[in-house]
Amino acid sequence: MARISDLKVREVVNIADGRRLGPIKDIDINLEQGCITSIIMPGPSRLVSFFGREEEVVIPWKKIKKIGMDVILVDLRDVVDLNQDKNNPKNKERLW
Repeated sequence: MARISDLKVREVVNIADGRRLGPIKDIDINLEQGCITSIIMPGPSRLVSFFGREEEVVIPWKKIKKIGMDVILVDLRDVVDLNQDKNNPKNKERLW
C-alpha cells in the first residue's frame, strides 16, 4: 500500500522515450468508485516567463505501468502531445 504523500515524491518517467516528467503535482480521485483516475503533472517549463510553468498535464491512471520505490513508469507512446499545437483550445489543460 502507498500513501499519496509517498507517490508525490516519486519521479515520473515515460517508458516510450525515457523522458523524466518530474514529480506528481496532484491526483484526481473518483469518490464514488473510490479509485484514482489520473495523476496531475506540472506543465512544461518555459524558458522565459515570469509565471514559470504552463497549465498542468493530466495523465490517465491506465497509462501508469509500474509504481516502484522511487519512480513511476508511464507509457505515453500512443498519446498525441498537445504541446505541438499551441493554438489548440484544449491546451488549457493538457491530456496525455
